[in-house]
Amino acid sequence: MGKKHKDGKDGKKAKKKKSHEAVSGAGLAGAVVNAARSMRTVLSRNLLATGLYAGQDGVILALSDEGGLTAGALAARLGVKAPTMTRTIGRLEAQGFVERRPDETDGRLTVVHLTEAGRASVDRITEAGRLSEQQAAEGLSEKDVRNLLKLLRAMDENLHVTLPDAPRSSEKTVADEI
Repeated sequence: MGKKHKDGKDGKKAKKKKSHEAVSGAGLAGAVVNAARSMRTVLSRNLLATGLYAGQDGVILALSDEGGLTAGALAARLGVKAPTMTRTIGRLEAQGFVERRPDETDGRLTVVHLTEAGRASVDRITEAGRLSEQQAAEGLSEKDVRNLLKLLRAMDENLHVTLPDAPRSSEKTVADEI
């Protein structure tokens, strides 16, 4: 028989998960946004030696993984809008990291490829990312990092669920209330 607590219960009852309402005011969104912003700032600082700016590293790494990709495929893969990707590609092209070429099978498409300078930057980008992650995880155990990754992935999955139908014309949106 288990040890009794002061209240006479044996202490073996199942732990109840806290309700989502209890933590909704705990600043979860702010903490995640601030951590992401800080991580991006550190990564940007670590990328300075490569001549790249925030967001450009993802394009180069995606092209390194996949070979050539269209601007639309890059935008979808990195979760940005097409005009943003087009500007990023233009900057990378001006810097000599990428080049655009017609698609070999569909001449209507333009495919973005890494140049020699782009391929040479991959190891430096990877090292900048490793240093940023190392700084972010300072003082955390491997188990803490694994749990954090698991939780962040679960949050991301929760946030990618299908959105409900658009509000009816008589209903106010959150933006209307701000």
